[in-house]
Amino acid sequence: MATSIRLSRGGSKKRPYYRIVVADSRAPRDGKFIERIGSYNPLLAKTDEKRIIIDGDRAKYWLSNGAQPTDRVARFLDAAGVKERKATSNLKKGEPGQKAKDRAEDKAKKIAEAAEAAAEAAAAAAAPAPAPVEEAPAAEEQAEG
Repeated sequence: MATSIRLSRGGSKKRPYYRIVVADSRAPRDGKFIERIGSYNPLLAKTDEKRIIIDGDRAKYWLSNGAQPTDRVARFLDAAGVKERKATSNLKKGEPGQKAKDRAEDKAKKIAEAAEAAAEAAAAAAAPAPAPVEEAPAAEEQAEG
């Protein structure tokens, strides 16, 4: 049986409270669990000692039996000194998604086209207009006569 150490949500709407439980990995998040080993109250201040409560001995026992903690619980266990967690870095965290890149590319094309059209209009306005060509009066007189 694959076990995991994870958070089980309790509390009312907009007022979360979590239990740190050992559960079968196939069980629902708030469903059946094997043992409760702590609690987490995110509404308390980060400096409050009652914000995260973990029974370190039971956590060590379940880790030795192969239970896998979720990322959030692994952070809690690392802070409690039960299990060391290797720090990870997400190098693409600030990078926009593909659709945002496409939108930015389209916007850049439109701006470039507008700038090009404005430059052409300015060049056409700045160029001297050719003088109107007058018809030769002599040609008209010959045609009449």
